[in-house]
Amino acid sequence: MGAKQASEDGDRRIGRRALLVGGAAAAVGSAVLARDELARLWWRAPGVEKPRVEGAVDFRGARWVAASDANWRRADRPDDYGVDMVVIHVTQGSFASAVKVFQDPGHGAAAHYIVRKDGRITQMIRELDVAYHAGNRAYNERSVGIEHEGFVDRPEDFTDAMYEASARLTARICARYDIPVDREHIIGHVEVPGTDHTDPGEHWDWKRYMQLVRRARSAPAQV
Repeated sequence: MGAKQASEDGDRRIGRRALLVGGAAAAVGSAVLARDELARLWWRAPGVEKPRVEGAVDFRGARWVAASDANWRRADRPDDYGVDMVVIHVTQGSFASAVKVFQDPGHGAAAHYIVRKDGRITQMIRELDVAYHAGNRAYNERSVGIEHEGFVDRPEDFTDAMYEASARLTARICARYDIPVDREHIIGHVEVPGTDHTDPGEHWDWKRYMQLVRRARSAPAQV
């Protein structure tokens, strides 16, 4: 309460010049925010929407299966939202069940990719678009989400093929957006602020995974 009172007293002593300067600064700040918002929205105007190639994928070798457009938001990343993070998920079910719910408009969520136990990768949302995968709007806008087939309490679901394929995928995403290969930028769903999820769980081998990502990141580009 003392800090609040001091603030109120200080407000009463602000002079006209300070108010004018503050108003000008606020106007400049509003102009900057308006400019940034226009930069995000310009391409949505009629006649300027960027062309899309139906069925195109961002990772060579991935199979395209479209998620319901109710589970993601059209964007133009990284031009409108910078991408600086990869979020690791576990489906808590089979590959087929994950595809089914991501194609369900009532589900309200989907990730960009699903990695199967056999290492095959399916892309369901383009990386330039915002997937509803993290349960946090800001994290959705800045990240790419990768689901992994299986259950958090079954370490046998996390196969060698899955780790290696996922690591190659994450390495290419990091290369594409210049994302540092570290645990501040490659995180689990459980680490997203405000989430109630626990994946990828205690059996996900982060040490092994990060080693594989670093190895793949240093290898010659394949995509």
